[in-house]
Amino acid sequence: MDAMLISALARKAGVNVETIRYYERRGLLSRPPRPAEGYRRYPPEALNRLRFIKSAQGLGFTLKEIKELLALGTGGDAGCPDVLGIAQQKIRQIEEKIRSLESMHRALVELAESCPGEGGLFRCPIWESMELR
Repeated sequence: MDAMLISALARKAGVNVETIRYYERRGLLSRPPRPAEGYRRYPPEALNRLRFIKSAQGLGFTLKEIKELLALGTGGDAGCPDVLGIAQQKIRQIEEKIRSLESMHRALVELAESCPGEGGLFRCPIWESMELR
């Protein structure tokens, strides 16, 4: 695959051109030099990196965490244990978020079950509960 313009890179990666520019500003993707004709050409590795970023986002990693993961790839001494450690940390964060969402879900279900679904706003147990918090 040959080097490509930003529009072709965006299309192939399934992202917006502005997303690529944003990733460049955040240091996730290198901006190629601007040649004399004025149009930057991205190497095939840029597409691989964008796919990596999108895949990592799909697993719940933040851009900051993705930047840390990408840094491992340029490190030299990094290995599978390093990636595993980051993945295990993300798993713990996700598990905590799940517990928090389950707690919110239980509380909201209880409030919804206690609501008669009729009458004035200020007699609504859901409304009253939120006013008291």
